[in-house]
Amino acid sequence: MAKIKEIDKAIGAHAMWKSRLKMTIESSKIDTPVETIRRDDQCDFGKWLHGPTLTASDRATKQCQAVVDLHARFHQTASRVVELALTGRKSEAETMMVSGGEYAVISDQLTRAMTEWKKTSK
Repeated sequence: MAKIKEIDKAIGAHAMWKSRLKMTIESSKIDTPVETIRRDDQCDFGKWLHGPTLTASDRATKQCQAVVDLHARFHQTASRVVELALTGRKSEAETMMVSGGEYAVISDQLTRAMTEWKKTSK
């Protein structure tokens, strides 16, 4: 049950990144260093995902492995959006955010993978 709760929190938290990134594109400012955003073990979900709570059998599932991979890619992509926004390349950052853009695609894939993992965790 704790795993499902963590996944639910993560789905919500990662959805909030879309708003946060849009604000960053508009303002060219963010309160978190790009290097921190890039790392997938700095957010609450990443700390849980890479921490001691999950068992070896949890980590061995294809659902967990997919989430770990997509979560890392999500952070890499989000950090690229921020880098573009902070260096004045707003149109490129916006392109990553729109439907079919790199950020939109990876965010959707991560959400679907977390939802699938949650289903198999019941």
